[in-house]
Amino acid sequence: MASSVMSTSKTAPPAVSAVGLRKAYGDRTVLDGIDLRVPAGSVFALLGPNGAGKTTAVRILSTLIAADGGQAQVAGHNIATAPDGVRAAIGVTGQFSAVDGLITGEENMLLMADLHHLSRREGRRVTAELLERFDLAEAAKKPASTYSGGMKRRLDIAMTLVGDPRILFLDEPTTGLDPRSRHTMWQIVRRLVAGGVTVFLTTQYLDEADELADRIAVLNDGRIVAEGTAEELKRLVPGGHVRLRFSDPDAYRSAATALHDATRDDEALALRIPSDGSQRELRSVLDRLDSAGVEADELAVHTPDLDDVFFALTGGADVPHQTEENVR
Repeated sequence: MASSVMSTSKTAPPAVSAVGLRKAYGDRTVLDGIDLRVPAGSVFALLGPNGAGKTTAVRILSTLIAADGGQAQVAGHNIATAPDGVRAAIGVTGQFSAVDGLITGEENMLLMADLHHLSRREGRRVTAELLERFDLAEAAKKPASTYSGGMKRRLDIAMTLVGDPRILFLDEPTTGLDPRSRHTMWQIVRRLVAGGVTVFLTTQYLDEADELADRIAVLNDGRIVAEGTAEELKRLVPGGHVRLRFSDPDAYRSAATALHDATRDDEALALRIPSDGSQRELRSVLDRLDSAGVEADELAVHTPDLDDVFFALTGGADVPHQTEENVR
């Protein structure tokens, strides 16, 4: 289930917007004129196969590399003409940890505080607060090289938050983490958004986008091929249906007559009716059963999941996994 998005007027300026964003490396076009709009206080997920250009999009929007064409604004600042304004408003956590394993977690945090020009007193206050918030206080004096993968990822994000960013770019934040650590990271993202932070997320996990994102954009061959909520995207592909099962053969036959468009399974006494899973269609099925004086013993609604959507929109490309872009 997606995180709750803060009430934002459609006329309010977005946290991140891009029009016609382009980037090529030699003769390889990585981004082919993409448009993006990310409402403030929401989680936006950019999903796509390896090599689709997800990391390139993050690098451009965070001013790490320049676009070849198009324009974008982040936190109200043009990324090309006001990069300092963008950098002051954002935090970026890449696929690979920025944690220095040779020093302690606390020292990593204090180093980041120095980079943000915080006073020594303020740096120590912010460091202590974030280490506590990310459940790292007990390990603060230990070398970061001794941390588990989940702890290093939490420290990485805590370091990013030293500058109190309004917009956070998370590029594959849970890659390589065990299920428990992934769920911990999801909780962190939800808390950040509840506190007013906008999160721009790229992910290799379809369930992660489904769980966290208020809106999802599917990137394939350098283009946005679909965008919407998880539920809206799931309705784009066929395969949704309502399954009814009966224990009484007579009731089954009566239902099959009433629901003439159903696919029959005479052995299981089950009917399968095409449906987009909407309340309107479900009500229609139940009304037709009521009219026939029949009640099903079991009713199940199946809607396509993001796996179905991904394969349909990307032409069977591999589901994103483990390593991000083979190009950039």
